[in-house]
Amino acid sequence: MTKEQFEREKKYQAALAVARSMLRQNVINEEDFLRIEARLKEKFNPVLGGFLF
Repeated sequence: MTKEQFEREKKYQAALAVARSMLRQNVINEEDFLRIEARLKEKFNPVLGGFLF
């Protein structure tokens, strides 16, 4: 993994953690979370993102 890929992965995971926290706190629903997750994958193009969770 290159440094650039690592940075993208790190930003993706951090943003996804915020979305998961919002989901747990019922700030957003499952549908919202899935939309956010899809947009984050498009934006950050994570290497491992889809495989970790």
